[in-house]
Amino acid sequence: MRLIMKERKTLTKALAEQYRRGSKNVKGQILDQFAEATGYDRCYARRLLRNHGKRVYVRPGRAVEGDAYLQPQRAHRRAYDDDVVAALAKIWELLDYMTGKRLAPALREVVPRLVAHRELRLKKAVQKQLLEISPATIDRLLKPQRAKHTLKGRAATKPGTLLKHQIPIRTFSDWDDAQPGFLEMDLVGHDGGHAEGDYCFTLDITDVSTGWTALAAVPNKAQIWVFEALQGLQRRLPFPVLGLDSDNGGEFINHHLADYCSKEKITFTRSRPYRKNDNCYVEQKNWSVVRRFVGYARYDSPEALQILNELYLVLFDYNNYFLPSQKLKEKTRDGARVRRIYHPAQTPYQRVMESPYVDPAIKETLEAHYQTLNPAALHRQIQKCQQKLLKLTARQPQPEEIPHDEFTAFVPIRRTKKNRGGRTAPILRLGP
Repeated sequence: MRLIMKERKTLTKALAEQYRRGSKNVKGQILDQFAEATGYDRCYARRLLRNHGKRVYVRPGRAVEGDAYLQPQRAHRRAYDDDVVAALAKIWELLDYMTGKRLAPALREVVPRLVAHRELRLKKAVQKQLLEISPATIDRLLKPQRAKHTLKGRAATKPGTLLKHQIPIRTFSDWDDAQPGFLEMDLVGHDGGHAEGDYCFTLDITDVSTGWTALAAVPNKAQIWVFEALQGLQRRLPFPVLGLDSDNGGEFINHHLADYCSKEKITFTRSRPYRKNDNCYVEQKNWSVVRRFVGYARYDSPEALQILNELYLVLFDYNNYFLPSQKLKEKTRDGARVRRIYHPAQTPYQRVMESPYVDPAIKETLEAHYQTLNPAALHRQIQKCQQKLLKLTARQPQPEEIPHDEFTAFVPIRRTKKNRGGRTAPILRLGP
């Protein structure tokens, strides 16, 4: 068994002086033993023993002792200057601070568009570097900016027992992710940590195949509002709805939606209770789209409902046309180690355009609409809506603390030999 690095350095320090003072035969013996113990090549071992610990007197009374393990650091020439980093940081901010693996493929689409809309003024050399930069280099260059930007929601799903056993269960592995049209849907509550009274919800529907996401805000989780919002979102999709999958909440598991799906020949399924991973596609969008852009504040007014829907109209284009996402290609397990391989990051728009199941006429319409979009302008509209929500939240009164009135409690005494009657202890008064 070979020595660890700390033991190798200790052995080198112990043998270096003896090696330099020894005869030729002694040096050969020491070198053989040292190379066998450390596993070093003889040439490398000879250099260590010859130079380690050697003293060089720089001036009388001052000596410098060398360490042969230290290697001189080479001066690397910067491949990407400050202009590239500044442009990359601006685009990273416009595209919602995404990771390098998602940002690298997006740069090929976004950089020419921003230059065409005169949102960025870049030299040709800088523009070429942005189009060729790798994901690992992006993460390295943006590490200082990422360090500057560093709530957990609560579930509001109440079980719907009606029709629960008549609607089949479907897990995430049962989906046919080749054809667009199979959607997962969920509600995201905006209670701000106080679930009393009525407050707004966001209906989130996500296509399994393309990742196409549509959002709509509703005043509460009543069946009538959820169904109306679902129909409105369905009309905005670039493909027909073939299947709907939801959790076990009563806002989805009801006769109204079940009859509609049966009439329109839409496959209606539900997830297993308490298994959020069955709806993993929409649960991911609940965080990456809804929570990242809306947050965790409480929204319970008609004004807030209007601003949320205004924001979601902009997010519809911003997320589906300009924010790439990765899809799992293969997952293998070797003991406790799980290895995942992903497809190259693509936007939902790109997946729709590559799908053979989408009508060519619809693709032409999407292409024409895409050519009119400016990601920087969409980002400014999103920030404007977020500022409105922030001002609205700041005007909301803080919830009053519930007063803790004085009350009494009886604490039972454990029965012992001295206390066989099981009497209660004296009254304890608890209060402020």
